[in-house]
Amino acid sequence: MADRPDMLDGAIPPEANTTLFGHSSAEHFLAESYRNNHLHHAILIEGPEGIGKATLAFRFANHVISHPDPAEAPDRLSDPDPDSSVSRQISSGASHNILHIRRPLDEKSGKVKSAITVDEVRRVGRFFNQTDGSGNWRIAVIDPADDLNRNAANALLKVLEEPPKHAIFLVLSHAPGRLLPTIRSRCMKLELNPLDKPDMSRVLEHLGVRFDLDSGYENTEGSAARALVMANYGGIDIAAAFDSLMDRRAINDRAEIHKLAQALASKDREVAYHFFVEHVIEHVRTQAAELAMIGDMRRAAEEAEKATAVAEHFSRAETYNLDRTQTVINLFSILLG
Repeated sequence: MADRPDMLDGAIPPEANTTLFGHSSAEHFLAESYRNNHLHHAILIEGPEGIGKATLAFRFANHVISHPDPAEAPDRLSDPDPDSSVSRQISSGASHNILHIRRPLDEKSGKVKSAITVDEVRRVGRFFNQTDGSGNWRIAVIDPADDLNRNAANALLKVLEEPPKHAIFLVLSHAPGRLLPTIRSRCMKLELNPLDKPDMSRVLEHLGVRFDLDSGYENTEGSAARALVMANYGGIDIAAAFDSLMDRRAINDRAEIHKLAQALASKDREVAYHFFVEHVIEHVRTQAAELAMIGDMRRAAEEAEKATAVAEHFSRAETYNLDRTQTVINLFSILLG
């Protein structure tokens, strides 16, 4: 189970996860492209957070390293054998053929940094310049590219522009529209869909997580990560409290708003707070989309502007490290004022 500060309780690190649900067509495409020597050197695996993009990336990396000759590789990805030397090296981070780039740990605070830095991306260049004399594939997993700061994004672009031989980039993204267009243009897009209810059920059973999908599936948005937050971090209660306040337009219910704000502001509620932020932004965006669908364009435009204001509100609070209790309280003035 999770043993890294950037992993949710109950999750399995993607490099150690031997099972993937819901993305068989993407698996087949990667296996066939590799076997037929049609694989693009950079693949942008995109889709919502927590649906299995990183697990697919490491699953494919295991396939490539285990079958270095494409012509002799199977036409399907199979579950990695956890007892094989390749799987053991990948799961322990000891493989010389795979580099996993993600937000680094701040040694002073012990917390994960807020962005992937240029120093991390420079490791990619050094990684591909190394040679072990075997001509084996080398695979860089950028997880996710959304976390690259500007300097890091530009550094990655330079590597993508002149890819070395036998190099594969697996670039993950929750929101590809935020990436540099030049990075997107140098990658082949592979889009993954949110998990449907049966696949979500299988994922949660695999993780040993109890969650009532009959009542809660819609709030997961097809993301196993959201389901874990709802099951293990109080996400169900957070979503219910916010939705109740919005349904009642309870801007004057100061006691309930303060209760929610204080519950989210505790230092040990980092995951819950970020779940709340995402839930609020998605709520307003959904409202705008639903109004547009019924042709109420004036109110749809108002809700879209409100979604932008809410996102900026949370971004400003994060940038300037503003008090989270007051940030949540002030949010309802934007939403209901």
